[in-house]
Amino acid sequence: MSSPVRTRSRLGRRSLAAAIATAATSLSLVVGLTTPAAAGDRLNPNPRDLERGEAYMGAGIRLHEGTGAPAGSAGAAGQEAGPLATVEGVDVSSHQGNVNWSTLWNAGNRFAYVKATEGTGYKNPYFTQQYNGSYNIGMIRGAYHFALPNGASGAAQADYFASNGGGWSRDGKTLPGVLDIEYNPYGATCYGLSQASMRNWISSFLTRYRERTGRYAVIYTNTNWWTQCTGNYGGYAGNHPLWIARYASSPGTLPAGWGFYTFWQYTSTGPTVGDHNKFNGAYDRLQALANG
Repeated sequence: MSSPVRTRSRLGRRSLAAAIATAATSLSLVVGLTTPAAAGDRLNPNPRDLERGEAYMGAGIRLHEGTGAPAGSAGAAGQEAGPLATVEGVDVSSHQGNVNWSTLWNAGNRFAYVKATEGTGYKNPYFTQQYNGSYNIGMIRGAYHFALPNGASGAAQADYFASNGGGWSRDGKTLPGVLDIEYNPYGATCYGLSQASMRNWISSFLTRYRERTGRYAVIYTNTNWWTQCTGNYGGYAGNHPLWIARYASSPGTLPAGWGFYTFWQYTSTGPTVGDHNKFNGAYDRLQALANG
């Protein structure tokens, strides 16, 4: 049996820890970072702790390559042609809960991508608040699908995505859907597929998405994963905008075929909720992408 002094000491430490946690949550609410549902979970969780359905854009990259180099460090040399990235935006998933979009707008974010689906069995329970909330505050918004190539076919997952938030309309504020294809956060890096099978799966998704929406989907990926799992295939670059993920001071070498990136996810640990991204062009070019 513990002595009364030791018991009081443990209770004191627990009380102090609880007080600190409460104060941190209160502070995040005061500055408007999130609503109570998402308070204390500003950053995406460790990918090693994810269960099926909980993957988010960049989860596999964080797992395999870390969260990135310190600000100001040198990036890898490579193809980075195109205009300067001038429009800031975020991507969010269920981990951010009900997002305070006015805070993100006031911080200068002008576009948002929201996770809609994963595989053929998961829908983001916060999708409506996040997708409509970003639109209502004035952002140009879009939806993304986290691919599970070792599950249903590419066409089946494109159908599921298009039917559950991944559609498109020419309203000037809706971006084409995104295929998030990256390191597998749940298992084998390339989902157990050969490079040829992976290319076939991706082609199936992209073809079906265009049939459903009339738009070419954006491809979100990472150069290292793309090289390893597709053989650095360059056949999609002619029609599909590239969203490159690299947490460093530059996007580095791009996958084969793309002479420039359209979006760049440059950090997974930003100052506000969600991952942070740059659109490679002026705001009117972002509007043009939305309009198709």
